[in-house]
Amino acid sequence: MTELKRRPVTFGILIITTLVFMAIQIFRFSDSTSGATIFEFGGLYGLFLKHDPSQLWRLVTPIFVHIGWQHFLFNLFAIYIVGQLAEQVWGSWRFLLLYLLSGIMGNIFTLLLTPDVVAAGASTAVFGAFASIAVVGYFGHNPYLKQMGQSYQALIVVNLIFNLFMPNVGIVGHIGGLVGGLLAAVFLPTIIEKRMFQTWQRLLAGGIYVLLALSMIFLAL
Repeated sequence: MTELKRRPVTFGILIITTLVFMAIQIFRFSDSTSGATIFEFGGLYGLFLKHDPSQLWRLVTPIFVHIGWQHFLFNLFAIYIVGQLAEQVWGSWRFLLLYLLSGIMGNIFTLLLTPDVVAAGASTAVFGAFASIAVVGYFGHNPYLKQMGQSYQALIVVNLIFNLFMPNVGIVGHIGGLVGGLLAAVFLPTIIEKRMFQTWQRLLAGGIYVLLALSMIFLAL
């Protein structure tokens, strides 16, 4: 109960993600791998968004949808580990914003570069959290953060290499999540070191995020 109070966003994300996956199990009789089911429960299919841009909300909902038990359990564990650390570094509401912005950017990359696949999963947001921790570890002065940042830099490289040899893994979305998380780490101040970046650097990073997101959506649609 104490951990829930200290990390409400992390546990809230875990609960929502689990509820969505359980709903798929119940209402689609455990069919959690077919493209039709994933799309019905909020997955992203770029070609459909080209046909109906009013469903741009699908840039958000795939963050909470998972394709099969292995995908679900792996990401649930990743959210639990990285979420608690990131929420400690940024605070609850900034972490939630960072998580969503990373996932959205990952889904925008997917929309533009692989519009012919049905995509879903929290890994876009998780990779963004990885990148954010690596950024503050590199630029910050806190010894604990620097140590964690180095660990996450190595983790990102290993995961990206691993992705290259895994079928049906949306590496494009992961890279997009990394980009989103990297930018978010600059314009969202941490609790531990609020002055890690100067005001102009924060404004520049925020502007790049918005410009990149809007231009990619424009090109995709």
